[in-house]
Amino acid sequence: MARRIQEDHCSFCGRGSSEAGILISGMEGFICCDCAQQAKRIADEQLSVSRKSNVKEELGKLPTPKEIKEYLDNYVIGQDDAKKYLSVAVYNHYKRVLQDPNNEDSVEIEKSNIIMVGSTGTGKTLLARTIAKLLKVPFTIVDATVFTEAGYVGEDVESILSRLLQEADWDLEKTQRGIVFIDEIDKIARKSDNPSITRDVSGEGVQQGMLKLLEGSIVNVPPKGGRKHPDQDYVHVDTRNILFICGGAFDGIEKKIAQRLNTHTVGYNSVQNMMKIDPNDLMQYVQPQDLKSFGLIPEIIGRLPVLTYLNPLDKKALRNILTEPKNSIVKQYMRLFELDGKTLTFTPEALDYIVDQAVEYKLGARGLRSIVETIMIDAMYVAPSSRHKNFEVTLDYARQQFEKSSHLR
Repeated sequence: MARRIQEDHCSFCGRGSSEAGILISGMEGFICCDCAQQAKRIADEQLSVSRKSNVKEELGKLPTPKEIKEYLDNYVIGQDDAKKYLSVAVYNHYKRVLQDPNNEDSVEIEKSNIIMVGSTGTGKTLLARTIAKLLKVPFTIVDATVFTEAGYVGEDVESILSRLLQEADWDLEKTQRGIVFIDEIDKIARKSDNPSITRDVSGEGVQQGMLKLLEGSIVNVPPKGGRKHPDQDYVHVDTRNILFICGGAFDGIEKKIAQRLNTHTVGYNSVQNMMKIDPNDLMQYVQPQDLKSFGLIPEIIGRLPVLTYLNPLDKKALRNILTEPKNSIVKQYMRLFELDGKTLTFTPEALDYIVDQAVEYKLGARGLRSIVETIMIDAMYVAPSSRHKNFEVTLDYARQQFEKSSHLR
């Protein structure tokens, strides 16, 4: 009598190899292809739920737009319109991140990338950095001027994500819900008046390369940065949940805005409307078509749907920036002296003088720090070794120190 060959069976469904086909062997059992596929589906669902719960835990209770603006008010003076736009856009973006991706009936919400237009020193970078600090998400600042089209000398746009990976300590999940601030976006405008016949590799070429990042796609990111390591393994980063905030001074765009507004001045009613326009702050009337006239391609404007502006800073705003925010410049210097056991004070006249110099040199809020540093350099040199516990910055002292520095230069 022929000896019967024992048949292997799947440890999950119990089917034999003749019925199940291929069986994958393990330490103490087997699994068929059907059960393996089912196990993969269950694992994917559980991982998706686990990732979503981890995101909710790390983001915590998502603050409302009003709460986001109130937080920004502690660090940024004025710019109420920009704060409202940013607060709503960021809130909607992270609501989108937190929604259940497995719900087939849910409406697919598109990304709300942001572009901010405003002169230098008005607070574009500070707004983006403060929002990232509130949400405790990875955040990086990149300068658009260093990028070129792929294949040319310079950095590829994918290196933007390399920096975000570094900020997230190489945690891919955290990276894919971070915030990227792209500064100097106006410097990659299309140079339509350029008589050169060569390719615009640092302007329109960069804009074309940024399209897939802004819209949301799987991007091959070189972890070591660029083409210098061609044999490196790429990190596959999904940019669908990365929020991109772009900022630029757009010097000269006021002419484009004024030109557009003047084209509609026909008839008595149009003249009445022109009287309501503030010629000293044309930036508040900026529209997407003005960005197109400036040199941004329509495709990239479409991927930056939230457009907001920042008001130029007047003397009152600059005076408040000096003293009111939690991390104001004056409070920073007071803290530096306090660490040495000293007390630093500024007279109101000295603060007004600092503001006047910032307005005269058109340096904006960023210039306040350099002016105060110039005035305080001698005092900070002497104070740590001095026996005096109190130091007061008066108008005469501020003027003397600033003018001395100006003469040396």
